[in-house]
Amino acid sequence: MSTFVYMVRHGESSKEGNERTRGLTPKGHLDAKRVTEILKEEKIEAVVSSPYIRSILTVEKIAEQIGQEVIVYEGLKERMFSSEDNRVSDKELVPLLEKSFGDSNFALEGAESNADCEKRAINVLKELLETFRDKHIVIGSHGAVMTLMMGYFDCKYDLDFLHSTSKPDIYRMEFKEKELVDVRRLWGIK
Repeated sequence: MSTFVYMVRHGESSKEGNERTRGLTPKGHLDAKRVTEILKEEKIEAVVSSPYIRSILTVEKIAEQIGQEVIVYEGLKERMFSSEDNRVSDKELVPLLEKSFGDSNFALEGAESNADCEKRAINVLKELLETFRDKHIVIGSHGAVMTLMMGYFDCKYDLDFLHSTSKPDIYRMEFKEKELVDVRRLWGIK
């Protein structure tokens, strides 16, 4: 038997609000419906998410479809790029990501490094693999933390991979026990 983890990167998000409260744009809401449609036949048994609103909104209809609520895990939140809960601009983010993927312990003062983010997120993922063993589970996620979790199991999931992802995006990871055996991109496939 296998455990299937569907990593769902959130849809296009609003620029308004802080990291936790930013919602989805109208396009993000439309794309969330498409995510739900794509995963409709995947026998999803549980839906978990980052505590950030944009991630929850991207996967909540999947949970409704199976008659459950989204289970929120603080440890799945996006990497903290600054010491505040404020959004880092795209202009500031690109060099931060380059430094962070070059040195996994790099972080701005009061922020979080890739190494720290990966450690907390992998702890949650390992717990989920145990709790939902041989099941199909959706994880509402973010670009950097999703890349770090996937990169923990296979180093090809790196900064170039992160830059190649879209908002939203879906990757189905197949695990035998806690070993990653296959990854397939589901977003953009008819």
